[in-house]
Amino acid sequence: MAEQDLIDPITRYPKPPFKKQSQPWPGLAGKMEPRPDHGETSYKGSGRLAGRKALITGGDSGMGRAAAIAYAREGADVAINYLPAEEPDAQEVIALIRKEGRTGLALPGDLKDEAFCRKLVEQALAGLDGLDIIVNNAARQPTRASILDVSSDDFDATMKTNIYAPFWIIKAALPHLKPGACIIGTASEQAYDPSPDLYDYAQTKAATMNYVKSLAKQLASRGIRVNGVAPGPIWTPLQVSGGATMEKLEKFGGMTPMGRPGQPAELASIYVQLAAADASYATGQVYGAAGGSGQP
Repeated sequence: MAEQDLIDPITRYPKPPFKKQSQPWPGLAGKMEPRPDHGETSYKGSGRLAGRKALITGGDSGMGRAAAIAYAREGADVAINYLPAEEPDAQEVIALIRKEGRTGLALPGDLKDEAFCRKLVEQALAGLDGLDIIVNNAARQPTRASILDVSSDDFDATMKTNIYAPFWIIKAALPHLKPGACIIGTASEQAYDPSPDLYDYAQTKAATMNYVKSLAKQLASRGIRVNGVAPGPIWTPLQVSGGATMEKLEKFGGMTPMGRPGQPAELASIYVQLAAADASYATGQVYGAAGGSGQP
């Protein structure tokens, strides 16, 4: 086996200051500067998920894209959901999945719609001939300086995307999940250290952490594991499409002990570990990756 050189995590990826940039919601990773690393060239698989079938929401960019690439390279077939406006990013992911000789399904649509969430699960089940990994990753993150700036429509859209959609998807998928299947939710450091300008987003991430822990207890007797990933500041389109102020964007990740934001690729192995059979005793757990900021 070839030896691997040590990589200094401090200097591995870009540090702030970052260039001022903005995109209309939901944003595209392909238009960000610098472009995020989702493991496109770096992630190497070893068959840990051979034959598995995964549905990943928000699989076009960010942690969802990193998970999709890693899952395919570990031998899984993967269906990704995303908004129609994210088609360019999504097609890059589908091409990478298929390059590994795996089935890659592109399933665009708006998760705020309950009927679509049910249809999404049906399409994934049919296209992959089953499901045994559900990754609820898609999220809406609008930054607002004051609660007075959060409209009821804004609040409703964030709740529907971040909380209702996982509820609808899990309900639709659960009758089809067998012992050994797993559900993974994407939480955030916002769940336990909320920013003042992410009032609605932060509380959805606290709810995500809680549903992971509750559902894990509920489904343990069925042999279905439920876990979460709680990232710190990660360089994704969420930040450039309204999830951060321009001032925060320029300094993004600079307040962490590592002095930089994380890249989606740095979380790929966590999503793999939580889905892998050798993590069979891990359920109700929330795995962090926050550049030293730590868990609560």
